[in-house]
Amino acid sequence: MTTASLTDDPRFTGLLDAARALQPRTVSLRRQLHKHPEIGLDLPMSQASVLHAIEGLGLHVSTGKSCTSVTAVLNGDRPGPTVLLRGDMDALPLREDSGLAFSSEEDGRMHACGHDTHTAMLVSAARLLHSRRAALAGKVVFMFQPGEEGDHGARHMLEEGLLEAAGRPVEQAFALHITSTAQSGTVMCRPGPMMASADAYTVTVTGKGGHGAMPDRAIDPVPAAAAMVGALQTMVTRRFSVFDPAVLTVGRITAGTTSNIIPETAELQGTVRTLSDRARTMVQAEIPKVCEHIAAAHSCTTAFRIDTGYPATNNDAEVAPRVLELAGAVLGQRHSALMPEPLMASEDFSYVLQQVPGALAFLGACPPGVTPEEAPPNHSNRVHFDESALAHGVAMYAAFALDALR
Repeated sequence: MTTASLTDDPRFTGLLDAARALQPRTVSLRRQLHKHPEIGLDLPMSQASVLHAIEGLGLHVSTGKSCTSVTAVLNGDRPGPTVLLRGDMDALPLREDSGLAFSSEEDGRMHACGHDTHTAMLVSAARLLHSRRAALAGKVVFMFQPGEEGDHGARHMLEEGLLEAAGRPVEQAFALHITSTAQSGTVMCRPGPMMASADAYTVTVTGKGGHGAMPDRAIDPVPAAAAMVGALQTMVTRRFSVFDPAVLTVGRITAGTTSNIIPETAELQGTVRTLSDRARTMVQAEIPKVCEHIAAAHSCTTAFRIDTGYPATNNDAEVAPRVLELAGAVLGQRHSALMPEPLMASEDFSYVLQQVPGALAFLGACPPGVTPEEAPPNHSNRVHFDESALAHGVAMYAAFALDALR
């Protein structure tokens, strides 16, 4: 079915208008969540807000055991497949400086990545789809997830049976992620790699401590650690194809206690991002190899630790283009954009997409009065989002389900 024929499809008639009619509810819930952000896997206030908001919709609701997740299932009027829609709920450990009238009331916590908007949009999508369940041939699983910001919340939900919550396996999955640095209301998606894997590493360099006035009687780990920084960057540019990249950052160097003591140890900590399993495996093998050889040249030894993070987020080759077609039909062509390249940040919806064909898309919400280039980005304590874009997100969640369950 082409975008033109989608535009004429009665299932999508008035969908954006219906989403806009829900805007007061969407904004109200978003602001309530924004004022009371919670971090990690335990989000009791957020969970309670979601449960209250979806009351009366006739959904089959279950909550998590290892985390405060909410899984809600909507039955369409006719039998058919099952689709999943995700909205994450957790915030970040930041002190908000956005100047918003509904700023965080929880000290040191802020919805700086827009997960409050994701949750509010998904609740309104559930309400909209409930009103159109006669058009649904199948079931919709609404995934309200804690712990996206590094706590593997999606994996917790999968291990607790998320994909079987509707009584039959989920066959397609979709998530939106808001961004302040793109044109408001625009949906951006691409097939294949959408976001990177993210792993953290620590390299400990051990020498022999001594007096700063007599370095010849010590084995200084600091020059060895400094040499490793440049060598790791060179390794990335010389060992990895530009078409299958690795991005390596040394974010922290720790050594010593005062100016006249040569320390016994120095430590490097950083992150590495890749778009393929091949590059991910290779870089994890190359970092310790480079560091061991440099340490040996300085008469030091090393210890290496990798903390495995999220895998790369890969969009399905058929589902991602369909998302863009739906955006063009429901929101208008100027609000549908092929994302030209992946983002090297990471996302734990990747765990879902490892098991189910689906897609993650970005929803632009650049605030009025600034350009996307000027807007404070996600994870900034000054970030804020254009709330008018939320209706586009609600409509897209609903359109995806209506299209998959036709």
